[in-house]
Amino acid sequence: MTTFRPEVVPGHAPPADSVPPRDSSPDAPTSVARLNDTIRGFIDKWGSVWVEGEITSWNLRGGNVFGRLKDLATDATISFRLWSKTLQRLPDDLKPGDHVVACVKADYFVKAGDFSFTVSAMRHMGLGDQLERLERLRAQLRAEGLFDPARKRSIPFLPHCIGLITGERSDAEKDVHRNAELRWPQVRFRTIHAAVQGDRCVPETIGALKALDADPDVDVIVIARGGGDPQTLLGFSDERLLRAVAAASTPVVSAIGHENDHPLLDDVADLRASTPTDAAKRIVPDVGEQRAIVQQLRSRLTTRLTQRVSHDIAQLEQLRSRPALREPESLLERRTQEVWLLSSRGRDTVERRSDREGRRIVELRASLRALSPGATLARGYAIAHLGDGVILRDAAQAPAGTAVVVTVDRGSIAAVSRGELAESGGAPAAPRLEP
Repeated sequence: MTTFRPEVVPGHAPPADSVPPRDSSPDAPTSVARLNDTIRGFIDKWGSVWVEGEITSWNLRGGNVFGRLKDLATDATISFRLWSKTLQRLPDDLKPGDHVVACVKADYFVKAGDFSFTVSAMRHMGLGDQLERLERLRAQLRAEGLFDPARKRSIPFLPHCIGLITGERSDAEKDVHRNAELRWPQVRFRTIHAAVQGDRCVPETIGALKALDADPDVDVIVIARGGGDPQTLLGFSDERLLRAVAAASTPVVSAIGHENDHPLLDDVADLRASTPTDAAKRIVPDVGEQRAIVQQLRSRLTTRLTQRVSHDIAQLEQLRSRPALREPESLLERRTQEVWLLSSRGRDTVERRSDREGRRIVELRASLRALSPGATLARGYAIAHLGDGVILRDAAQAPAGTAVVVTVDRGSIAAVSRGELAESGGAPAAPRLEP
């Protein structure tokens, strides 16, 4: 303990450093330094204490850990410091949500008046109640398919109006607005402020979500909050909020805390952004990049068109340089000669075929004439046939009185049969006809 030796002046109030805190009064106050020194001397008598609780914050800075330990049954918490030398002796898997028992020693910093506990040992006792509840909820929602990527909606390429749910006058709101407007100045926002921690967080966030989801102008909804320890981010792992996000028809982006913060909202939302700044970058395209892409595409299109036109011109020049197009009349002359030869050959073929077929017709006509019944009649023969056209081949076919038609070389005559005539030599007699 610091020893104070103030100079006491007779007739004046004693110096503040000379007054112990328990003897202080309005006329004789003690000093801040002596009060802090007295508190430190009192705390030093406590020694080390073994305490059980749940880690709710674990921030590694400069090799040292600064965190908070929460009571298992109530909301009481303490701050603790864990120096790098001690950290090397502890398990590597300590993290927020772990149920631990720690050896702590109270430490009071006189200069700043800060009260904390220094950890000298820490070991696991199992999952904390809070973390265990979150893990059960995580498993339930995963089984129901709320984490399934196939269920999640795609973010529009260029949202014209962004719905933003965040704390009033928060850095998260400024980050989203600033980065989105830098990337695309024409982007519009509809912002609804809500509590981002505490008992009001969940109902106000759900109400803002429903209001933005019902607005047809809102293309995407961003739920944003700055960093914090897991205890302050519990509202974004609440089952009511998670189911409301899953039921929304508008795509929802989770932008809660920093890169290592991971509430259950990140798994249910359609897109998880590591920070509010990252959310603005992921949902709003950069106008400069898009202009560069358009310029690149235009340049590629110009190059392709130029190449195509140049190629076609070269092909046309190649075609024009061919003899057929350079002197097209030569092609016609050659074809004319071919046509004349083919037509002459065709005429000769037709004439020879016609002559041959003519001679064949004459031969067939002569054969037909020689075999014709008319030639037989011309030699003096006649053909007798009955009225129904049946030719007489037997005298018995024309008994006496039968009308017979006799055909000769020139015309036919009608006759009547007088019956069969008897002939010598036993040959059958022909019927005798009367004209």
